[in-house]
Amino acid sequence: MPAHNNQIPNAHFHKRWMDRVKTWFNQPARKHRRREARAAKNEKIAPRPTGGLLRPEVRAPTVRYNMKVRKGRGFTFSELKEAGISKKVARSVGIAVDHRRKNHSVESLQTNVQRLKVYKSKLVIFPGSGNLLGLEKADKDEVGSLTQVQGDALPIIKNAAHELQYRAVEAKADSVFHTLRVIKSDVRQEGARAKRRKEKEEEAAKK
Repeated sequence: MPAHNNQIPNAHFHKRWMDRVKTWFNQPARKHRRREARAAKNEKIAPRPTGGLLRPEVRAPTVRYNMKVRKGRGFTFSELKEAGISKKVARSVGIAVDHRRKNHSVESLQTNVQRLKVYKSKLVIFPGSGNLLGLEKADKDEVGSLTQVQGDALPIIKNAAHELQYRAVEAKADSVFHTLRVIKSDVRQEGARAKRRKEKEEEAAKK
């Protein structure tokens, strides 16, 4: 026994760690299984696009992320009405509908209405009894030559970042830190400076 008022040795050396090891040996098989499932699903929904339903173009919430454009859940009733598509017919022709989303700006409404019109112009109606959109139906030769679109039917094209106007900084061998700080400041202040430049141009045009 150890001397003095110390902790009594109570080492745990029989934990059997090998019984609690998490292995991942089935990862390659799962990858193969997912690939086969995707191929089977694409074959089942052909000739519809593999990306699924057409989604609207929306902006991410909050001030921090609202400059980012991404796919939304579905089109609003207002957007469908402006595009001349019934909300009941939309889901049957591959258009997602969201009854909760609202249009808070004319810009988003016009963007998604144009997106629906482009999709409607490219839509191919198969020969049959139903034609709720009133579009011209395709003939058998045209149907036979169709190929399945890989990915989204109308992918969202993100606008390239505009070129920043950096201030001229004298190159100094021992002042790389200062140069980087100036560039970082230019990036941070670009929005305010662009706004001021636009205001000056408008004032000059009025004169």
